Amino acid sequence: MKKTALLISAIMILISSLNASAQLVSGKRGSDDFNIGIAGYTYREFSLEQTLEFLKSLDVKYFSVKDWWLPLDSTKEQMDAFKAKCAEYGIEGYTLGPIYMHSTEDVDRTFAYAQRYGTDMFIGVPDYEIIDYVIAKVKETGIKVAIHTHGPDGAAFPDIRTVVEKVGDPSLGVGCCMDLGHTIRMGYNVAKDIVKYRKWIYDIHIKDETAASKEGETWEMGRGIIDFKPIVKALRKIGYTGKLSLEFEKGGDDPQPGVAESIGYLRGVCDCTK
Repeated sequence: MKKTALLISAIMILISSLNASAQLVSGKRGSDDFNIGIAGYTYREFSLEQTLEFLKSLDVKYFSVKDWWLPLDSTKEQMDAFKAKCAEYGIEGYTLGPIYMHSTEDVDRTFAYAQRYGTDMFIGVPDYEIIDYVIAKVKETGIKVAIHTHGPDGAAFPDIRTVVEKVGDPSLGVGCCMDLGHTIRMGYNVAKDIVKYRKWIYDIHIKDETAASKEGETWEMGRGIIDFKPIVKALRKIGYTGKLSLEFEKGGDDPQPGVAESIGYLRGVCDCTK
């Protein structure tokens, strides 16, 4: 009887061990395939230190730097100190912007700012009339420009089609920071646009919306009207290696609950979508 009891006990321990192993993550998560970040505009009401604390709590390692944290006249020393502060939290300010450029002087100042920071790409929104000057500046400096799309609200560059129309050639170093929420507010199929315009996409801002129209507003991901599964499949199809940054425009004075919900949802969709 003792031997039988011991055998049964050993079998139960083995089964328990197998069950435990079956519950553990094996290998990479699907979300590890993407560089998930946050657009700096999300934390427009907060200091740099508060923003870094928020990002660290989410285990998000990338964010785009807005000029209220790092003004355009910042010195190289100030920029180095800024980057060192980010590094203390294990976080990288991977790009600058969006920065709006209304004159050739604005273009010169912005490119000099990007050069001092040491980035090879920034998010910018030039007036249509100075696009050729921007293209020439890209050729001169080697710094690319990702033009942010703004949807149907009347701002320049409502969608990626306008970027293509105004620039003409994807090899010129002026591409797109594609805002997926604004894309659907324009009435376009986001997944199809990602595949169609893959050569133009340098950066992505991702968010959910309350409606696929001009009336749509930012909402927590998973609660709005966007189906993100075909979007993730499209990103996998094109082998997207840039940043996938949440831009959460809702609740500027208290965004963190919605940001946390959205980042968790985004990771879950990426994990479950092949």
